[in-house]
Amino acid sequence: MGYRLTQYAHGGGCACKIPPGELEAAVRGLTGAAPVDPPGELLVGLDTGDDAAAVRISGDTALIATTDFFTPVVDDAYDWGRIAAANALSDVYAMGGTPVVAVNLLGWPRETLPFELAAEVLRGGLDVCGKAGCHLAGGHSIDDPEPKYGLAVTGVANPSRLLRNDAGRAGLPLTLTKPLGIGVLNSRHKATGERFEQAIDVMTTLNAPAARAAVDAGATCATDVTGFGLLGHLHKLARASGVTARIDPAAVPYLDGARAALRDGYVSGGTRRNLDWVAPHADLAVPADEALLLADAQTSGGLLVAGELPGYPVIGELVPRGAHTIVVG
Repeated sequence: MGYRLTQYAHGGGCACKIPPGELEAAVRGLTGAAPVDPPGELLVGLDTGDDAAAVRISGDTALIATTDFFTPVVDDAYDWGRIAAANALSDVYAMGGTPVVAVNLLGWPRETLPFELAAEVLRGGLDVCGKAGCHLAGGHSIDDPEPKYGLAVTGVANPSRLLRNDAGRAGLPLTLTKPLGIGVLNSRHKATGERFEQAIDVMTTLNAPAARAAVDAGATCATDVTGFGLLGHLHKLARASGVTARIDPAAVPYLDGARAALRDGYVSGGTRRNLDWVAPHADLAVPADEALLLADAQTSGGLLVAGELPGYPVIGELVPRGAHTIVVG
C-alpha cells in the first residue's frame, strides 16, 4: 500500500507553525529570569525572536542551540526526513554557526502508519546530517495522532562573528539565498499528489555555503526564511534592528511553478496569517497576489542576509526607520 504522508496531518511543514502574533503574545514576559550560576553568558535569547539561542562558553566559542520539527510537507518519507533535518540545521547556519550534534524528535501514529516508514524518515535525517558533518545521536519518540519529525541541534560559533537579527543597519543591501514559492508548491502537492522536484531540491539544500559566505563577507545580521515567510521574517529583523527594509519585488526569485500554484489557489492558511500579521507594519505597493507570494510560508528556505554575497541575488536594502518596518515596491 502506498501512503501519502501529507494526508495524515492537518498542516504541512513550516506552514503548520503557530501564527507569529499568537506566538509572540504567548512568550511575552518569559525573558530576563537569569539562572543560578550559569556556566556561560547568554548572548542571544528570546528577546528578538532570533533563530537560535547562543551562549558564550569561552572567549572564542559560543554554543548554539535550537530545535525544529513539523508534520509531513511531502508524501515521501525519506524526502520528508531530509527536508526536516535540513530545516532544523538551518537555524544554526542562520546564526553563523556550525552544527556539531543533533538528536531526533519523532512523533508517530504507530497504529495508523507502519513503523517502516518512520525508519525511512529517520534515514533521511541521518543522510542530511552526514552531509552537514553533524553527528546524529539518538533522540526521543512518542506515539502521536499525527506524524511529526525534526531535530534538536547543538552547534558552535565565534561569539564575535555571530549573525543576529538585531544587527542590521541602514545602508546595507539585502540578499536572499534561496527562491521563494516553496509553500504554494507544497500546498499543491498536498492537494493533488503532484511531485515538484525543484521544491524538494531547494528544501534539502543545506544553508552551510550561504552561511560561510555571509561570515566571510563580514556580515553581522541574518535570519532564515521559513514559516513566517519573507515578509514575516523581514519584519522581525527590521523591527529588532530599528530600521526599515525596502524590497524590490521584481528582484525576488521564485521557483518554477510558484505563480501557477498561486493562480490556482494553493495558498496555505499559514501564508494568509503571515500577511495579516505583517500588513499593519508594511507599505505593500504590490497586487494582493504578489503580497501573498512574499508572505508564502517557506519550509527549509534560504538565508536573508544584511550584506551582499557573491552569487546570490540582492532583493532590497535596509534604510533608516520610517513609518513602516517594510516597504515593497
